[in-house]
Amino acid sequence: MPHSPAPWPQARPLPDSFFDRDAQLLARELLGKVIRHRHGAYWLAARIIETEAYYLDEKGSHASLGYTEKRKALFLEGGHIYMYYARGGDSLNFSAGGPGNAVLIKSAFPWLDGYSDANALAQMQLNNPDASGQPRPLERLCAGQTLLCRALGLKVPNWDARRFDIEQLFVDDVGIVPPRIIQTTRLGIPAGRDEHLPYRFVDAEYARHCTRNPLRRGQLEGRDYSLLKR
Repeated sequence: MPHSPAPWPQARPLPDSFFDRDAQLLARELLGKVIRHRHGAYWLAARIIETEAYYLDEKGSHASLGYTEKRKALFLEGGHIYMYYARGGDSLNFSAGGPGNAVLIKSAFPWLDGYSDANALAQMQLNNPDASGQPRPLERLCAGQTLLCRALGLKVPNWDARRFDIEQLFVDDVGIVPPRIIQTTRLGIPAGRDEHLPYRFVDAEYARHCTRNPLRRGQLEGRDYSLLKR
């Protein structure tokens, strides 16, 4: 698949066409990709480890409530950014193929390389300290949709309903393909709003670092989750 122009030779920004596909497929394919956000002097970065798919025709989605100016990104072509406020913080979504369909980036894990280095990580920890003001442990720094946005410095007013900008924000294909993916039900869906649909996907290697570990004690494969292998 051809890639968009890159801010450095090794970068492989996902093209808009990558996002123009079924929401569940997109949710799986985004696992292992790296979100990079230019914040001051640094490229802050996090590897996607947990996603949730949403569709226009199911009750758990924002789009099911109908089109509004605030929700317009959900009804635009795949690859638009949809951000909203949840639990007092910002949340990041990408529109998928078909009007009203999207993927929520539920959690991630800090990513370090030559372009997103220890200084960038220090900035992420400054952006998202713990309740006492101390640096948040790496495994909890992006472990939730609002924590992720806070660590990366992503804000609703800056990015909602926009396309990616390779000079400021893009999703990088760093060549990681998780060998095992957990499929289970989404989190925080109210009763009667299609809470039973298995539209949540987790990189099994990072299950203990996501919003809620699907492999925690008491969970059974085949009853509470499915394990997808590549």
